[in-house]
Amino acid sequence: MAAPYKPPLAVHLVWHPSDKDSVDPIIQAVSKHLSRDVDRPFSRNLNIPLFFYSSDSPDTPPGDSPQGLAARDILFVFTSVNTRGREAWNDYIQDLPCGDSFRCVPVALDSKGFGHGEEGSLKGLNFLRAYDWPEKFRAQHAILALAHEIYRHGFVEIEEGGKGKDSSIKIFLSHAKSGDTGLRHAESIKDFIENTNMSHFFDATEISAGFSFDDEIIGHLKESTVLAIGSDAYSSRYWCQREILCAKEHQRPMIAVDCLEEHEDRIFPAGANIPCVHVAPEPPLGDADILRILIAAILETIRHHHALESLKYYQSQGWIDSDCSFVSRPPEIRQLPAFGKGQKTKVCYPEPPIYSEEADWHHQLGIEAFTPLWRESEHSPLDGRRVGISISDVPNDGFSHNHLHADQSIRLAQDLARHLLARSATLIYGGDLRRDGFTDFILQEAIALKNRLNTDTVHVENHLAWPLYRSGAEIVAWRANYKAVMKTVEHVIPNDIIPHVDKDKFLPPSTPQNKYIWSRCLTEMREKSIDSSHARICAGGRLSEYKGKMPGVLEEILIALDRKKPIYLLGGFGGVVGEVCKVLRDEPYPEPLTEAWQITHNEGYSDLQKIARDHDRHADYDSIKSTLKGIELRELADGAGLDEEEYSRLMQTPFVDECVHIVIRGLKK
Repeated sequence: MAAPYKPPLAVHLVWHPSDKDSVDPIIQAVSKHLSRDVDRPFSRNLNIPLFFYSSDSPDTPPGDSPQGLAARDILFVFTSVNTRGREAWNDYIQDLPCGDSFRCVPVALDSKGFGHGEEGSLKGLNFLRAYDWPEKFRAQHAILALAHEIYRHGFVEIEEGGKGKDSSIKIFLSHAKSGDTGLRHAESIKDFIENTNMSHFFDATEISAGFSFDDEIIGHLKESTVLAIGSDAYSSRYWCQREILCAKEHQRPMIAVDCLEEHEDRIFPAGANIPCVHVAPEPPLGDADILRILIAAILETIRHHHALESLKYYQSQGWIDSDCSFVSRPPEIRQLPAFGKGQKTKVCYPEPPIYSEEADWHHQLGIEAFTPLWRESEHSPLDGRRVGISISDVPNDGFSHNHLHADQSIRLAQDLARHLLARSATLIYGGDLRRDGFTDFILQEAIALKNRLNTDTVHVENHLAWPLYRSGAEIVAWRANYKAVMKTVEHVIPNDIIPHVDKDKFLPPSTPQNKYIWSRCLTEMREKSIDSSHARICAGGRLSEYKGKMPGVLEEILIALDRKKPIYLLGGFGGVVGEVCKVLRDEPYPEPLTEAWQITHNEGYSDLQKIARDHDRHADYDSIKSTLKGIELRELADGAGLDEEEYSRLMQTPFVDECVHIVIRGLKK
């Protein structure tokens, strides 16, 4: 049996719902900075798995405790009078799984929170003091402090008896010594750092007498994150160039700080391919700018280490070739000699792939550069395959049982869309026309991919049931916006419904009868779109507040099973698919898949079922239960091109990369 998938790092956060006002800005900052931005899907920011634990009741802790999912898990526990003063929460925190591979970092929101350090899992641990963070820059101080702990606990090995200070990030301030701007900005950053638990190396003034200037600088560079403070004079200075070249040679994390007053006549080429923060040239730097710089620096440091650790892990799992080099950013031409030393012409870098035009030089110089989930040789393995995607959001339960942020389903949809379309599959999706809805995100991904790969073979079919395509000018504009990548398929009204509607007018789902008509049209669309596809990928799915006769993703699963289509059930993202996967694992039958639960949680559902039953079109939950319990996992896996172990993993993993890898593997067979 293969070892379970364990990425290098996962981050968990626990907090009490009564502390929502204090914690929410921190949670939002963590989600923004540590996860890929869904509005910028081709950005190169971090994408660390995040798991959230709280509750929708002040007296009830989360339904379960964080589990070890990665090679190293880091758990931030936000403590307060609310966690200390409630017995159930106090017990929950006492029993958290802290240890060598599950590092716990307590964060005191008030002085009462320190009480958790007297006993249980947090006993003797040092606390971050959130109540000391300035209110004006609270979110920035939070992400700086938490990110620093992630770096220390996630990527630094401290020898037994070592000090926590030894694990701090080291910052190398590279700047021109002449002129005021670079020097004074460096001094401002240095003064700020000295009031934190970060290490620092400033400049030549800190080199001890009698020591080699070259050796001292190079020695510090090899173990530091470099802040290149780009004043007007910076790029033309010999030592500034040397520092950049040395940092690049040793693959150190780097950040450019742009503070030009007028211009520089030549940007030093080696100083590119790194993140850049712009600040005003006028000194002194304010706290807001310094925080932006340091946050960018520590996030880039984490991204650098996380990327390399992830690539090594993927290689150990056989996802990428054993005879390739790793780089934490897209390869640069200066790195060619290093690749050649080991006679390696394959280079793997983190997602996402760069534009094809930027990669032209790779071929000219005999280098094959690729990402873990994409390489040019895989351009068309799914050509002609029509793959349906059934993914929708899962309503938040206060993170009591579903511990993923709502954006994670969007990231999953975007990544699946990217990798399926890049391999020339046609993507079939139905219905969601909301601004920032799932169809919108998928189509934005398709547009970006079309431009990035410089291809006309990106195809998405959006299937619409009546009366969704009767919504007027907004739909016309929406279609025009995505015409280059999208074909709209408008499904006709079922014959039994035609006499009861005006097909040229939009019908709102405002009455039980209208809801029944909508349910019939949605069923018609789902049946036809699934009939036209080769396979179906399902994840998430609302269990309530839907428009059809049953949860939409559930109906699509049942239709795909009836049509014997290969189906991929990604249960780790909760919702409908999570409940279905419980049935397949022989767990107790989930209440949300019963008619009684649906009637209780959906206003007017009983009336809809009555009308549908009169026409023998209702959702038969006894039949649904029989169908789901009769599924043989082996047959499901065989149909999907996977073995049972792979399919079982697909049903429970919360990791997007693993899901994409397994699905692509199955579809290619």
